[in-house]
Amino acid sequence: MKRLDAFCAIAVLLLLSSCNNNKVTLESLLHEMTDREVLTRLPDPSYTLKQFSSYDRRSTSPDEPGWFANNDYTRFIREENNNGRREFVLFDAEGPGAVVRWWMTFAGDGAADGTVRIYIDGKPEPVVEGDVLELLSGEMIASGPLAASVSPETEYERRGHNLYLPLPYQQQCKITYECDAVRFEDNRWLPSIYYNICYRSYKNDVQVESISKEIIGHNRELISATAKLLSAGFTKRGERSLSESKTLASGDSLSLEFEGAGRAVSWLSAKFESSNIQQALRSTVLSISFDGEQTVWIPAGDFFGTGYQIYPSQTWYTAVTDDGLMESFWLMPFKEHVKITFTNFSKQEVSIDAGVELQNYNWQETSMYFGAGWHEHYMLNTANPPKAEGDDWHFDVNFVDLKGQGVYAGDALILFNTAYGWWGEGDEKIYVDGESFPSFIGTGTEDYYGYAWCRPENFTHPFIAQPTGAGNLEPGMTVNIRYRTLDAIPFNNEISSNIEMWHWLKTTVNFAMASYWYALPGFESNRQPEIEAVQKPVALERSEIYPPVIDENGILEGEYLEVVDTPSGTAGPQSGNYGWSSNNQLWWRHGNVGDELLLRFILEEGGRFTISAQLTKAPDYGIIQLYIDGKPAGSRFNGFNQQNVTTGKVNLGAHSLSMGEHTLSIKIMGADEKAKPGNMVGIDWLQFKE
Repeated sequence: MKRLDAFCAIAVLLLLSSCNNNKVTLESLLHEMTDREVLTRLPDPSYTLKQFSSYDRRSTSPDEPGWFANNDYTRFIREENNNGRREFVLFDAEGPGAVVRWWMTFAGDGAADGTVRIYIDGKPEPVVEGDVLELLSGEMIASGPLAASVSPETEYERRGHNLYLPLPYQQQCKITYECDAVRFEDNRWLPSIYYNICYRSYKNDVQVESISKEIIGHNRELISATAKLLSAGFTKRGERSLSESKTLASGDSLSLEFEGAGRAVSWLSAKFESSNIQQALRSTVLSISFDGEQTVWIPAGDFFGTGYQIYPSQTWYTAVTDDGLMESFWLMPFKEHVKITFTNFSKQEVSIDAGVELQNYNWQETSMYFGAGWHEHYMLNTANPPKAEGDDWHFDVNFVDLKGQGVYAGDALILFNTAYGWWGEGDEKIYVDGESFPSFIGTGTEDYYGYAWCRPENFTHPFIAQPTGAGNLEPGMTVNIRYRTLDAIPFNNEISSNIEMWHWLKTTVNFAMASYWYALPGFESNRQPEIEAVQKPVALERSEIYPPVIDENGILEGEYLEVVDTPSGTAGPQSGNYGWSSNNQLWWRHGNVGDELLLRFILEEGGRFTISAQLTKAPDYGIIQLYIDGKPAGSRFNGFNQQNVTTGKVNLGAHSLSMGEHTLSIKIMGADEKAKPGNMVGIDWLQFKE
């Protein structure tokens, strides 16, 4: 069967299933999950979305200690004894409602060796009972992508496990976990069990058909069809209504406009060519106005889910191919007029090939405009204030604040990390309709985006994606995406979506935040056009954020030195409280004797300088010789120290250096006879005195 025919057959099956009755059922929720038109209207029946999670219960208020507490594991509602079984309650909600998204991960002996049970409507016998991983990402009641672990490239024990199969209930739903390994030890619960469970809560008069073993069995074919439809992704229904190619000079725009009632944008594509494609993806902005109201203003690369480099992905709402074709499948209705504009805010020419397709749409009073906003925290210090210690230096950052009525449909992070450390320990904090404590407070950024344990491996899924995780644990770029369907968050008056900036290390990063929503006409957003922000140069190398130049005191921090060539081992910045300035150094570890690490630095003015260096000494550090522009600088330095980590200042002599680029190289000459293996080298700083 052709792909389009298969798509139509599955779609018909889902459509027929939605017509069974007016109740909220497994069938109606599966249809809603795959019907892009549903998100464009206020929910009917209306619901509120909430979340249970294992967040650290010390987080009680932004004004109280513990707001950034990070022991977000093995926190349960209570412990029960059921028929002699010790069961820990993860979730307990009164109905009518439906579980719509469930994520978990585990660490420690026995953490995942447990039995999960789902009790419905107060009945003593569970509707679902079995191995927790078989439920969440196995084949117990659904297959991928409705039940999936990510990334497939990550070892199984370090994946995030995601269940998107909806579980409706009329009166009550209780989820428990029986695990013999759970214990209270050293003043904390062990092993590590993390979870986030999103659920809908309907009004009391809404009729819900509760999930049961019989209903699951009866709908096996429908569940399978939904999984296949989600995996297949969007299939265009026809040819492009309009396409246009144009070379945009700096400040120039390409606009595609349509007039006429009863229409909606169903597909939007773009492909760029430029001498600096990375900058083009960030500095070419997509803006969309519906009936004269601009609701979208976002860099094109961020909108299509690839950031400012091309990374392939295939989700329910966006797709990017290896050759740079970017597509959007958000359904965007309008009353009479839509204007889609790509504007080149860079200084270079950008060639663009854009396409748009429309479909029929019946605009109603409950119909909403699509919106997308963007903000980048450029050169953001991950510690605020920088000299604070402990949890005192973490802080919350904002995706978007919206006023009006609508649904929050997803968000993305596009960032450049500059340290050899995990940047995303922070929890989401989403406030709905003025609440003082967030409905959504989670267990970590990677958990919010569906994966786990900071893992850098790429993955793509209909509703979550990491097109690149290169910057997760070392300097580089990361893109994390979460799109919402059944777990879209309705708001009646306002919503504030935030996430913690919780980097393990004090460093500087570029941190761009994109958000997506639908709202009734006339809504307000704190995300407005930021032309100067999109014109800033994108970072492809750490040195573009930490340039290797001396400061006004003649100091060049070691971690600012640009690594040009590492013949063996690994080299980069290291953080720690060892007496280093700014608590950082340049660290070369596990290099071979005779190898030479090549570094680069820049002098903004030439002259004759007396140069000194503060170098690190420790039990596993080697004997080294430094060279400046290939010439020996100072004597050999023995980095061995018997007891602990310390530093020592050495004189590197006088050197005549011109303005511009220079090299510093480090050659490993050997090791002290008492030294431990490692051949480590550390540079805290260099000082230049004329």
